[in-house]
Parts: sequence; structure tokens; C-alpha cells
Amino acid sequence: MIDTDYLAAARKLLLAASMVAGAAQSAHAGARCGDEAAIGAYRLDDGSALDIGPGAAGQLRWRRDDGRSGLLTQGSDGIWTSTLGWTTRPDGHRVRFADCGNGGLHFDRLRGQRIELIQTDTRFQGSGAELAGRLTMPPGNGPVPVVILIHGAERDSALRNYSLQRQFAAAGIGVFAYDKRGTGASGGRYTQDYLTLAADAVHALREAKRLAGARAGRIGYQGGSQGGWVAPLAARIAPVDFVVVSFGLAVSPLDEDREAIAFDLERAGFATDPASAPMRGAMAIADATARLIDSGFSEGYEQLATVKMLYAKEAWYPAVRGNVSWYLLGTDEATIRRDAPQLVPGIPAQYDPMPLLQHLDTPQLWLLGGQDRDAPPRETLRRLAGLQRAGRPISTVVFADADHGMYEFETDAAGERVSTRQPDGYFRAMADFIRGERLQARYGQAALCARSPC
Repeated sequence: MIDTDYLAAARKLLLAASMVAGAAQSAHAGARCGDEAAIGAYRLDDGSALDIGPGAAGQLRWRRDDGRSGLLTQGSDGIWTSTLGWTTRPDGHRVRFADCGNGGLHFDRLRGQRIELIQTDTRFQGSGAELAGRLTMPPGNGPVPVVILIHGAERDSALRNYSLQRQFAAAGIGVFAYDKRGTGASGGRYTQDYLTLAADAVHALREAKRLAGARAGRIGYQGGSQGGWVAPLAARIAPVDFVVVSFGLAVSPLDEDREAIAFDLERAGFATDPASAPMRGAMAIADATARLIDSGFSEGYEQLATVKMLYAKEAWYPAVRGNVSWYLLGTDEATIRRDAPQLVPGIPAQYDPMPLLQHLDTPQLWLLGGQDRDAPPRETLRRLAGLQRAGRPISTVVFADADHGMYEFETDAAGERVSTRQPDGYFRAMADFIRGERLQARYGQAALCARSPC
């Protein structure tokens, strides 16, 4: 464990030393920092938190708990300037680090000091693979709730990229993050087999409890996207106090693709009645996708070629994106045969989470995006409402303008979505639920639904 009192005193000495003279301070603030040195959580003068995390090479990303974010680029004077969200448009924010963050920072006119989070790196045994993890705890010695972050389908390192490990800790919540098998610093072979991933999550839970010791209070999971299938399964294997599902689904992966295609047609203005020609053609494409995935990409190529030939000139065809179908429609057969089996290795495409959810007594918070193209929430919300009526402890919050990943967006000249921020209230809803606090009626513009009908 890290001696936080000693580190806090050392930080104060560094800050004092950096302010001995005005000229020295200016020179210090203008020093160029490496893109990793300033990463951390900061407490601003107004009491709010600011997270500084990694961006692209040589850049940093700031995040606020209200969902605002920007990409920081360092100028020749050492000052970092920001662009809005994931756009390239300047947003006017400027950040100056003192001693590369060790002496604090200025975010515009607000001064901030680094929060002395307690981080413990570890390696632990998963289900047949050694995994790399990290426990991040708030300052102090008292008990706190602890959340285990479960990966989505991404292949990058959670330990490097998950800002929630610092954001939650800055909000008084312990966090255990780990690199999914086959990613980052973890061993094993990458897979999308939910049972294997759930077993890894249970091992992560045990390691988090071991490291947190007497400080571990309430403990549970937060899983985004694919993690929304894995987290409830892990909670069924080994009981926990809560589960947070972010932009996940209560339908199968193949039904996800079908729903996404239907949503594509609806957004493009085409008929989505099951008997309509656009919908019948689109579902024929979904059938071809399902056959390829179900066979492990060994069967269905003729069926895919047929639907491409039949519908490629239809007005609705360019609108079809789906969750997997876009890749298959835009890729030649040889490339699909070579690459596709490695894109979704081990995925249980027909997995139906409902039998498990019908018998899961763990309190759950489901946070969904109303404009989610990859995981449209309509059928999931219908199913969750049925579970609520049956007495399952489920609450839902739908952020109407959010896409997958819980990002609000703007549409560029080419018709592509560009993320601008996360919704106000998204982080706060998760933090309240993890702490076991009574949920509010509204989070930002989104209303809480704790029972059906809402």
C-alpha cells in the first residue's frame, strides 16, 4: 500500500517550490511534459473532479463527471489547448500543468490539485490465464464500495484506457480494472465466450476483495456493451451486491444485428413493417449474416452473395449497417474467410440472457442510449419492463440522444456521427447506484424507471 500522508506532504512541498518566484513559476508551467506524466484525477477549486487520461500519441484527454470531454494538444509554450469531444473543433479550454501535474494544474481559471489515489497493480489467475489488474482506491482508510469494470468486445488495454478507474475513485468508490484475456498486459487467448469471460470476472472480484481487505464495502460489476451479457452471468456464478449494465442488451447477439438493421431503415425513412419490401430484404441479409456466424464462417457464402446481388441496387440497401452485417456486405469472400473467424472468436451468437435475468435477484441498473445504432434498446427495454413487472430489482435510465458507448454526437458533412460528450447524469447515476444511494427521479434529461409501467 502507498503511504498517502507522505505523498500528500511531498506534493505540497513540490507545489511550494514551484511558486518561489513569479518568473520561476511561469517557466515551470511552460515546461513540456510527456503525454503520460500528467495522467491522474484532480480536484478543482470548485470541488468538482477533472480526469486527465491518455489520448492519441502525444495528446491527453480531459473528462468531467457531467460528461464533457476534450482532446488536449500541447503547444510550444507548454500550454495544452482543447478540442470539443472527439471533433477537431477548438472549444476554448486551456490546461496548464505545474511540474507535469505533480504541482497541480489550471483548467481555464480553476486551479486543481492531484487527488492521491491509492493504486495497486497485480497479476492474478483467471480461468486458465494469468490476467493483469489494478485496484484503485480513494484516499483514506475507511470502507468504500468497490466496482469491478468488465470489458466490452474491444481489444485494447482497460488498464491504460479506462478513465472510470480514476473517476469512480475520485468520487469515493474503489475500482478494480483488468485487461481482458488476450489484451494489454494479460495472458491467454482473446475470446468472446461469455462463460469464460464471466469466470474471469469472478476471479477479478476475488482479487479485488483480497487487495481491498477491510476497506471493501458493497461490491459488484459494471459492464459496458458485451460486458452487459457477461456481468449478470458473473453475478449468477458468484453473488454480488449490484450490477450496472451500460449500453448492453437483453437479446442475443444475432437479434442485436437484426434490431440494428431495422433501426438503420427507420432512421433512413424506410418502412419497417415486417411485410414491407425493405424490411423483408433487410431481414434476408440478417439471415445470411446469422448463417455465417452460426457456422463459424464455414457456411453461407452463397447465401450472402445472393442477397448482395438481389438487393444491392435497392434504395434502402446503402442504409443497412447492422452490428455485423456492414462488415460482411462490404468485404470480399476471401477476406471474410481469412479474417472473420478471429473477429468474434467463441461468441455464443444465439445466447439468450433472459432465462438468467428472470432468476437474478441482484439489483441492476441498466443505462441505455436512445440513438444506439449498434445496440438498439427497444426490445431490451420491453423485456426489462416485463422483468420489472415480475418483481426483479431492475432500474433503467435511457439517455435519448446517446449512441453506443453512451456518447452524444453531431453529424458531419459525410453523414457520419462524431462524438461530442457523454450525457449529463450518466456518471452520476452509476455512482449513486454503486454507493447504494437512493436513485434520483431524473439524471440530466433522462428519467429513472424503477418499475413498469413508467
